[in-house]
Amino acid sequence: MTSSAEHTPERPDGATAPDAQAAPARRGRVRARRAAVMAVPATLAAAGLAVLTAEGALGVQFAISGMPFTVTATELNGTGFAQFGGLDEMAEGSPNAGDTGGQVLVVTSVIKNATLSKLCQSVDLGGTNLVIRAGEGAQKVTASDLTTDSTELTGDAAFTNIEIGNDASTLNKAGPKGRGPKGVFSQQSDTVHIANLRQTNYATTAGVFKLPGLKLGFSGSGC
Repeated sequence: MTSSAEHTPERPDGATAPDAQAAPARRGRVRARRAAVMAVPATLAAAGLAVLTAEGALGVQFAISGMPFTVTATELNGTGFAQFGGLDEMAEGSPNAGDTGGQVLVVTSVIKNATLSKLCQSVDLGGTNLVIRAGEGAQKVTASDLTTDSTELTGDAAFTNIEIGNDASTLNKAGPKGRGPKGVFSQQSDTVHIANLRQTNYATTAGVFKLPGLKLGFSGSGC
């Protein structure tokens, strides 16, 4: 599922004008209303993130394709959870940029150690879907330093020892990768449990990602 939490390269010259900052914020608010479970109101930090991006304070691990993909799981369990707002950027001149300026406002979720049951990931390629499935048997999908950048997240969530409203730069429960930029709203908890997880993601990274029973193929429908 998953990240570029540390991640957003510099914006092109002139992109920090007030109008350029307002458009991503408006898009973020619309996405936040659609999300049934969106733990962090990332839009509150949109203006600050834009400034941090312009100053090069956020670094990206890769340029996103700009094509969203869906991730579902019947159950996710994790230890060491952190969540904060971020900006992902597409490659220069990407045909998927549309009127976004090549940037996507996301909520970055980091889990130090995670297990997922019946994982499904799909991306719409236009007329067909590339679908990946794993962890459908006795063995579950496991991941370390799992990081996802999402625009929507739904499910039935439960947290233990949750802290809400932290400065993202002070987070410590998900390890170094679970620490965001200074001045950004965030939350963290010792554990996270999400049943019937469904995410719309733009990026996923992991230190180790084990997919037992991996199946990859094309289908007329996604996850």
